[in-house]
Amino acid sequence: MSDFVDSTVFIWVILPLLIFIARVVDVSIGTIRIIFLGRGSRYLAPVLGFFEVFIWLLAIRQVLANLSNIFCYIGYAAGFAMGNFIGMIIDDRLAMGKVVVRVITQDDAGLLIASLRRKGFGVTHVPAEGSRGQVSLIYTVILRSDLDSALRCVKKYNPNAFYTIENIRLSNEGIFPEHSKTLISRLLPRKPKIYRRFLLYPKLWMRRKGK
Repeated sequence: MSDFVDSTVFIWVILPLLIFIARVVDVSIGTIRIIFLGRGSRYLAPVLGFFEVFIWLLAIRQVLANLSNIFCYIGYAAGFAMGNFIGMIIDDRLAMGKVVVRVITQDDAGLLIASLRRKGFGVTHVPAEGSRGQVSLIYTVILRSDLDSALRCVKKYNPNAFYTIENIRLSNEGIFPEHSKTLISRLLPRKPKIYRRFLLYPKLWMRRKGK
C-alpha cells in the first residue's frame, strides 16, 4: 500500500483528483449551509459547517504536504470553482424558502390577479400612482419553488409589467398552493415526459407491454 501511495501515478494523478473531489464536496456543503443559515436553521447549519471544515482540512493538508506538486494546486482551485457551480445547481433544485413578488403595471391587472388566485397564491392588490399615472400594485408571497409559475402568469397577462423579487427569512401565515413534491424529489433529475407518462399512467405501460 505504501508503494502505491508513493507511486508517480498516485502523486501526480490520483491525489490531485482526490483534492478536487474534496473541494467540490466541501464547497457544495458550504453553499447548502449558507442556505439553511439564511432560513434560520439553528441546528442543521452547524452540523453542515462541521463536515464542511473537516473536509476542507483534509484537502488543505494534502496541498501543504505537496507544495511542489502544481497539480494539487490546480485540483484545489478547480474543485472550488466546480463546488460553487454544483452548489448553485443544488440551491436551484432545493428552491427553499419564500419570496415576495411585487408587480407594478399600468395595464388592467384583473386577469393577472385572477390567474394567480386560481393557482392558489395569496394576492394583495393596491391601486397606486406612479410617475406616469395610475398603476396597479400587486403583492404576493409565494414559495420559491413556485416562482417560475407565478412569473409565467405575469409575462402572459402583463408582459410589460415591472416586478421585483426579494427573499423572505420569516413569515407568518399566508396562502400557498398545495404541493406533493418532497425535498428529495426536488434534487432528483427531471424525468423525460414519456417517463412521467408511464409513472402517472401504469395501465398504459402495462398495455404497451402486452399484459
